[in-house]
Amino acid sequence: MVVVVLAAHDPIDRFWDWQGQSIRYWQFGDRGAPVLLVHGFGACCEHWRQNIEAIAQQATVYVIDLLGFGQSAKPDPTTVRYGIELWAQQIEAFRQAVIGQPVRLIANSIGCVVALQAAVNQPEGYTGLLLIDCALRQIDDKKLAQQPLGRRLGRPLLKAAVRQRGLADWLYRQLAKPSIIERILKLAYPSSDRIDPELVEALYAATQAPGASGVFWAFINLFDDPLAEQLLPHVQAPVTFFWGDRDPWEPIALGRQLADFPCVKAFVPLAGLGHCPHDEAPEQVNPQIVEWLNSSPDAG
Repeated sequence: MVVVVLAAHDPIDRFWDWQGQSIRYWQFGDRGAPVLLVHGFGACCEHWRQNIEAIAQQATVYVIDLLGFGQSAKPDPTTVRYGIELWAQQIEAFRQAVIGQPVRLIANSIGCVVALQAAVNQPEGYTGLLLIDCALRQIDDKKLAQQPLGRRLGRPLLKAAVRQRGLADWLYRQLAKPSIIERILKLAYPSSDRIDPELVEALYAATQAPGASGVFWAFINLFDDPLAEQLLPHVQAPVTFFWGDRDPWEPIALGRQLADFPCVKAFVPLAGLGHCPHDEAPEQVNPQIVEWLNSSPDAG
């Protein structure tokens, strides 16, 4: 994978205080209606590094680390409840305090559900959503009836196991290694046999920050949080889905079912790509993001 160097200028880490917690963000460009980029689980601002330049030609771009990820603060889960609602509140507070006007959202994975929740909470704040391989949250208790019998029977045991913080910390230490991160990325990026070391290093560095293992423990215990299909009926802004048809975790066949909601204006399959197509194949996806931006009502 070729590293794309941002032509305008290198990222400058900025920090914003939210409820006493330090939140990292980037800002690029000064043209067009603003766009906010929201990463998925375990990711960070760097996951958008290959898309920012193209988007900044059309819009003022903001990129944020959700609380608990990247270089944002990672308070212990005994003091905050990590989940969709918390992150949606963070996005809305950032929109009001830093951006100061309605925005379009581009999100990936669990960030898509966060974007939907933010748009439901404050409809006038969001003028359009581009959701890339939305997390379907098959592990949620509300979907338990759809699971095979073995998984249904094993759910109490699974929940009891992941509630053990010591066990979760041990598992986290096994996963938070550059070699494992690279292996996971290769699974997520099926069209590429080369993974950018810049991204591996950024993701690994975040896993070593104080509090990171607690965030992991909190996330794997989210068995009852909002689902995309619960939120979409209440979204007023137009929604477009991009979906890699080789996503190993969020099958496109299930993703297509989300296109039936009235707010969804387009569902775009991305041939041969996986869970993070914006980073896996930016040369293919960036022109489609730009096309989406130019078709938005507030383009320009």
